[in-house]
Order: sequence, then C-alpha cells, then structure tokens
Amino acid sequence: MIEFTARLTTALQQAATALQPEFSDSIELSRPRSDDHGELASNLAMQLAKPLKRNPRDVAQQIIDALRTNADLAEGIARTEIAGPGFINFHLHPAVLQQVIVEVEQGAAKFGHSRAGREQPMLVEFVSANPTGPLHVGHGRQGALGDAIAAVLTTQGWAVQREFYYNDAGVQIQTLALSVQARARGYKPGDAQWPESAYNGDYIADIARDFLACESVPDDQGQPIVANGQADDLDNIRRFAVAYLRREQDLDLKTFGIRFDNYYLESSLYTDGRVEDAVQRLQASGHTYEQDGALWLRTTQYGDDKDRVMRKSDGTYTYFVPDVAYHLAKWQRGFHRAVNIQGSDHHGTIARVRAGLQALDLGIPTGYPDYVLHKMVTVMRGGQEVKISKRAGSYVTVRDLIEWSGGVRDDMSDEQRQAALQRGRDAVRFFLVSRKADTEFVFDVDLALAQSDENPVYYVQYAHARVNSVFEQWAARAPQEAAQPALIEQADLSLLIAPRERALQLTLARYPQVLAAAAQELAPHQVAFYLRDLAADFHAFYNAERVLVDELPLRHARLRLLRAVRQVMHNALAVLGVSAPQRM
Repeated sequence: MIEFTARLTTALQQAATALQPEFSDSIELSRPRSDDHGELASNLAMQLAKPLKRNPRDVAQQIIDALRTNADLAEGIARTEIAGPGFINFHLHPAVLQQVIVEVEQGAAKFGHSRAGREQPMLVEFVSANPTGPLHVGHGRQGALGDAIAAVLTTQGWAVQREFYYNDAGVQIQTLALSVQARARGYKPGDAQWPESAYNGDYIADIARDFLACESVPDDQGQPIVANGQADDLDNIRRFAVAYLRREQDLDLKTFGIRFDNYYLESSLYTDGRVEDAVQRLQASGHTYEQDGALWLRTTQYGDDKDRVMRKSDGTYTYFVPDVAYHLAKWQRGFHRAVNIQGSDHHGTIARVRAGLQALDLGIPTGYPDYVLHKMVTVMRGGQEVKISKRAGSYVTVRDLIEWSGGVRDDMSDEQRQAALQRGRDAVRFFLVSRKADTEFVFDVDLALAQSDENPVYYVQYAHARVNSVFEQWAARAPQEAAQPALIEQADLSLLIAPRERALQLTLARYPQVLAAAAQELAPHQVAFYLRDLAADFHAFYNAERVLVDELPLRHARLRLLRAVRQVMHNALAVLGVSAPQRM
C-alpha cells in the first residue's frame, strides 16, 4: 500500500509536469470523507486548472488518461472517477490495501521510519529551566513537546541529541541565594526582613533546612557540594541551592520519563571564554558601535525592530549576548540544524539571537535555529482553576500534575504508587502534545482521571489493551492453535474485505505520512490525532465484526490485521513517550 501510494504520487507528478512543465507544488493524496468515494483522492486537477486556464474536470480527465498508460498502476486501481469541481477519486483493489499489513510486519518497531535526515546531527533544546525552583506545568508542556519532537525527528533519520540548557548565571541565581539565606536566618514570607524579590515556596525552607544540617548534594559533575551551615556564607548557599534544585529538577524529569543527552551550563560560556569570544567576533565583523558608554549591535540590519545593547556602561553583558554565544557553540559543535522549544514569552528573543548569529558572518543560515513556541497551560481541578502549589508557592508543578492525574494517594503501597505515577505520566504527556504548541491549553485533571471515551489517552490505551485481550482470549480458547505462529504469519489477507477492515488498513497506511509531516512541521500533535483516528477505526471494527469466528481462515486473517494494529499503536504511543498497556 505504501509503496503503491509512492508510485501513484510519482505518476501524478509526471502527469502534472507533462501538462505544466514548471509545476513544482507538492502532490497530496488524501482519504475521501465517504467510503463510497474510494480510498484515495487528489486535488491535482484543481491545482493545475488556474495556471492552465482550463476547466478542472477536463484537466482531471487528462490526468486519468495519462495514469491509464501506466501498467503497474492499472493493476492496483480498480477504477477512477471525477467528483465535484475536479477531485480525482481512486478505488483500489483490495490486495493493494492488504499489503500494508505485510509492510507493518516487515517494519515492526521501525514501521513508517525514513532515512530522510541521512543521520545528520540535530540538536533539540527544551525545558532549559532556571535552577531556581521546581519545574512548573509550562516546563511540562515543553518537556512533552521537546521529547516528542526529538522522537519524530529520529524516525526520519536525524541523529538527534536532546539538550537541557541550565541558566545558572545571572540575577535569578543571586535572588535564590538571598531567599535561602533569609530562611536560614529564620525569616519567612511576610516578615519585615524578608527580601521583596525572594522566592516564597516551601522548597526554599527545605533547602535552608538541609543547608543548616550541613547536607551534601551532587553538582553537575557528580561531585558533592557540602553545605557548611553558615548563614553568612552566601557563596556556599548559592552553590548548595543550585545543586539542590538541579537534583530536584532531575527527579521531576525522571518522574516525567524524560532524558537528556547533554546538560549545558550558562556559566560555562563565561568560564570557557565563549561569551568574550562571541563579542570579539561581532566587533571584528564591523556590526557593532559604541554609544553612551555601551557597546551596541546593529541588529536592525537583520530584521530586528531596534539595535540592541551588548555590553552595558557598567561593563556587564545583556542577557542576549550569552544566548548568541550559546547558539554559536551549537553551530561550532556541528549542529547545523537546531530546534528550540520555548514559551511564547520568548518571542522577542528570536530576532535578536538570529541577528547576532548573522552578524558573525560565519555563513549561519538566516532561520537558524528553528523555534517552537508554546502557549502556557491552565490547570483545572474539580471545576476550578488551580493557580498555586504549596510546593512551589506561586505555580503548579509538573510533579503535582502527574500525581493528580494518576490519582496518587498517601495510603498507596509502593507498587500502587508506581502504577498511579505511570498513569499520571501517560495522561500528562499525551494531553500536553494533543494540541498545537501555539494554542492555549486547558488541562482538566478530572478528565485525565476519567475512564471513558472522553479521555483521549484512556480511549487510545484502551484500544491497545482491547487488541491484546483478543489474543489472550484466543490463547485461552484454543491454546494449541495459538501456539502455532505460522497460522498468523501465513493467514490469507485476501479475506479482509469488510468495510471496517478496509478502513483499518487505510489508517495503518497513513502512519508513515503522519510521521513525516510531524517531523517536517515540528508538530507532534499530529501523532496524537492519528492515534485517536486509529483507535476509533479499531473500536468501530471491533463493534461491527467478530474476530474469533468459527471459520479458521477468516479468524487468522483478522488476528493478523489486529496484530498490525497493535504494532502501530505501540509505535505511535512510544513516539509520544506514552506506555501501551497490555490490560486496563
């Protein structure tokens, strides 16, 4: 089916260029809304009609006539028809559809994968939270998006590395140290001595308690940072607090099921001389100037709305300078394709970072790096918006969301708690990638807990578990039969001609296109949409047809179809970082 679709696309491209040699648009094959209109449809005639100044139905007929000269295609197309203003509908022979089951079996866990990326290096940077507090739900959306984007890019042959950029330098780190110091001295929010800009969450009190107890935590190299318990030693407090929160964030990420290949410290840009080197390169390029005691970069030459200060009159650098240095480091490390997943509040930084990279005159492309900006998340629980967390003080944390969505309770055993955390993790990850990144998202905790068709992750996971239950029933009813894999391997696929069976095969065949589009557009929500469609088609099939029928050839053919459905469901869920449960 997939190979046939590729041949049909090529033939359509050839027909288009024969009619209009300069034609360069992409060829799209879609699934008609009605099963009566066939399995595939093309709007190519309407694309060509305007430049050719002809009736699209006449153009459609010419395309069909050209396709009929292709003997390979004729064997797979039962008939064609022109519909509406000029759509070309293709009715395929059943054998073409049934071939997708063989393709799934051959591809297994890599079904739908492509080598389009040619193993070129690709860096995906996401989460990149300041080490000043627990990860909030915005970081959670970044985490789910970034991990899924990295996964879909990997399926398309890119050599992807996931990177976390630690903003461990700057004013916010000083604020963290002063907050912990105030707690260590016995002050709390509301006291006259409490710093106005301090962080107020309970986690600050936890850090201060462990600091006074002279605890130790590992730094980014695994070396212990030992607290000396002296509240006047702000430097020791700062190093201990940063290491403490890095550990806490790592635990949150582990709970969320997210791993990184590399952690990059903002502070290293200064200690390694990369910031100074970037400034010197920009000065040497001739795109800087001095004014009012400050060093400026002419970012307006590269599309920014105004020039930007690089070095202030007091000698300190503005925040966008280390950003430029960091992205220069990405380029120099060989990542000539990079993607940043960030909150929409970072929109203003895109133009100036890209301008800084262009001003280096190193041949870095104008659109480097790519950005995926996401809107924030509103959390609803019990019909009310949740705005704060006791743990964090002013926002809901990722850990809160996972625990709430999994129904974690204090009275649970360790095994029950782990199962609940898995449910919560699955719900949070699926929900947070189920919408386009640039749309507002309301996370309904009550919906995440619901065991109903209204809960999208439950709906999909239940479909997978339901497929598995069919195989368990088969093994229980006919153990000797189920112990013979060859019965499934050699099942006669030509028996799969029922409408719901054809619909399932068509949906299976869409999966490679979904992966390719999700990677091209950096849009993993397309995989979530696809899973809903596949689950819906499976549930419709299950309700319309019996699988374990008495006729053995048909039973084995349908089991072979369901085995392919289970494989693709498992593959797509894995791309989103969601488990595929055997039972529910």
